[in-house]
Amino acid sequence: MLKTNSTFIAIVGRPNVGKSSIINKILGQKIAIVSDKAQTTRTRIMGVLTEKENQFVFVDTPGFHKPRNTLGENMMKAVGNGLCDVDAVMLVVEAATKFSTEDNEIPAAELELINEIKRRRLKAFLVINKIDLLRDKEDLFALILKYTSAFDFESVIPVSAVQGDGIDIIIKESSVFLKESPHYFSDDDVTDQGEKVMVAEMIREKLLRALDKEVPHGIAVDIERFFERDTADGEPILEVEATIYCEKESHKGIIIGKGGAMLKRIGSLSRRDIEAFFGIKASVKLWVKVKEDWRNRQGLIHTFGLD
Repeated sequence: MLKTNSTFIAIVGRPNVGKSSIINKILGQKIAIVSDKAQTTRTRIMGVLTEKENQFVFVDTPGFHKPRNTLGENMMKAVGNGLCDVDAVMLVVEAATKFSTEDNEIPAAELELINEIKRRRLKAFLVINKIDLLRDKEDLFALILKYTSAFDFESVIPVSAVQGDGIDIIIKESSVFLKESPHYFSDDDVTDQGEKVMVAEMIREKLLRALDKEVPHGIAVDIERFFERDTADGEPILEVEATIYCEKESHKGIIIGKGGAMLKRIGSLSRRDIEAFFGIKASVKLWVKVKEDWRNRQGLIHTFGLD
């Protein structure tokens, strides 16, 4: 009988450092949505990579930040839960030469994460993302010294998730933490996320990218209907009906757009992603409703699957 190995690795870091982009590159397909908006990832997402006898489970977590509402508090709980029962932690930081701190030191959020890793006595490796944005590569050495002075990382991996550079090294370094055990997911699984959750996230990603900065944080997507049927020509088609929830009437108008143009655009862009993911034609119908202050209402947060 073939011996099998597995490992669980948590991916943590500040918002917008590229955690989701990295996990998508590792898996070779998109399971986590990506945008330039902070707090894009709201829940813990597991990405599964199986290579023959070895199975890697990467636990993507929300960006570490100071919560301002109940949803934010739940997101930070997801970060803590992501650090439970893992074999190692991947701390993702940006290859920036200047931080938004007065003394140009490691940001407080990252120091807090490092201290939590220490407290839990976890092994960790450092991934420095966005090295393609560095003008002077010599700055990378100073950056590495700064972080390795704060924690004894198992390894340091400079990468560019956008260009795919260094992703193979992440997989190689992750193999150090493999342990003999059964595979916890089927070998053809790529994520623990259900299909309806994936579709809702595809729609939310298009909203994040298309809307003004103040609107997306107050948006949730609930899939009302999700089923496959045959057309009159006998071709399979996926029927998706979803409700977009926002917190203000003014936001509802922005989401719908003049003459419904924005909502039609969101539906069209979402349909393309859904068709590409499932490999069949899709029909996407969207509605918009207002639920004031839903991010502070635990019942609604639970309904949207964000607790």
